[in-house]
Amino acid sequence: MTDKKNTLPRVAYFCMEYGLDNRFKAYAGGLGILAGDYMKGAREYSYPIVGIGIKWKQGYTDQVIGKDGKPYDTYHNYNYDDLMEDTGVSVNVEIRGRNVQCKVWKLDAFDNAPLYLLDTDVPGNEDAWITGQLYGWFGEERIAQELVLGVGGVRALRSLGIDVDVYHFNEGHALFAGFELMREKMEDGMTFDEAWAASREQIVFTTHTPVIQGNESHPVDRLMYMGANLGMKPSQLRRLAGDPFNMTVGALRLSRKSNAVAKLHGKTANKMWKHIHGRSEIVAITNGIHLGTWVDSAMTEAAEQGKDLWAPHQENKRALIQFIKEKNGVEFDENKLLIGFARRSVPYKRSDLIFSRPEVIAPYLEEGRIQIAFSGRAHPLDDQGKEIAANLVAMSKRYPKAVAFLENYDMEIGA
Repeated sequence: MTDKKNTLPRVAYFCMEYGLDNRFKAYAGGLGILAGDYMKGAREYSYPIVGIGIKWKQGYTDQVIGKDGKPYDTYHNYNYDDLMEDTGVSVNVEIRGRNVQCKVWKLDAFDNAPLYLLDTDVPGNEDAWITGQLYGWFGEERIAQELVLGVGGVRALRSLGIDVDVYHFNEGHALFAGFELMREKMEDGMTFDEAWAASREQIVFTTHTPVIQGNESHPVDRLMYMGANLGMKPSQLRRLAGDPFNMTVGALRLSRKSNAVAKLHGKTANKMWKHIHGRSEIVAITNGIHLGTWVDSAMTEAAEQGKDLWAPHQENKRALIQFIKEKNGVEFDENKLLIGFARRSVPYKRSDLIFSRPEVIAPYLEEGRIQIAFSGRAHPLDDQGKEIAANLVAMSKRYPKAVAFLENYDMEIGA
């Protein structure tokens, strides 16, 4: 058998979040779950892939429902030293004119391809806060985090001696890795345009967010102040992605190929970005999952052996009903239809759409003909998302025998 490692391009996969295991609180939602499954699949099939991410001290918010039925955010300091290996490597990234030390850890404890995580929480570092909370609350904090991921990530690969053929950016957060590739080339004598073209050949990009407002942007002046330009002039940043500088547009124009995450999303993304001159082609690649993580082994065994799927399905349904009872005190009926809807609580995902016509859904719930289990977390600053979660909680109180809302959505609930 041909060795994949000798025939396939070596890939470095950059992502802000990784959903590998519920013990590792480094994910917010589907982006991280996809990244975690990607890394597990790479390990399972021996693909030459390494991951680059951040070692978040507090991870994403733990979101609990208060007595008033509204979601509230709590944070905890996590210690993952027993899960990770200290590589002994540190790199520096200049942020706001100051060198920030980034310690590099290696994580492969969850049957995943090697994942290298950058950490600014080191003794003597004035900027230990940068890798505190996943998705910093304010513009400057977010840029600082993305500089650690992108610039620090490329420098970590260099210091670790890992050769890379392709840099895969999972969302625009990783764009500054492309800036670092350009900086290296310009330092070696290339012009801005030459470095742009050469770096583009090394980069592929996955876009996720289907609404323009959800795609991150920053004023060029702020990028210059933060040092995110890496030697580029303001006019050059504007050529790449305008002002405000749109991170998704920058990634589309600094990659040779891009992908959306479903066929319909591919149509939406191409329509959204059709006005962007010089962007890469966006193809549709439907998201998959890591079967070992998300599919019950009894279901897999029954499917592979051509056996009836109903018995293991019902067993899983009973387990879910018991889980809901333990969490919420609500006891659903295993003989009635049970619908599950668990997503990040954000307006475009429309978690509460089913309640938009109460005259239609109410009889089904009042008569107990269907049961619905919801879960979801909103970003700490997303008041609309929190309002949606509160509305779902209110529905669970209105229909206590038919609707349940499980607080603090995570991988345990999702599985």
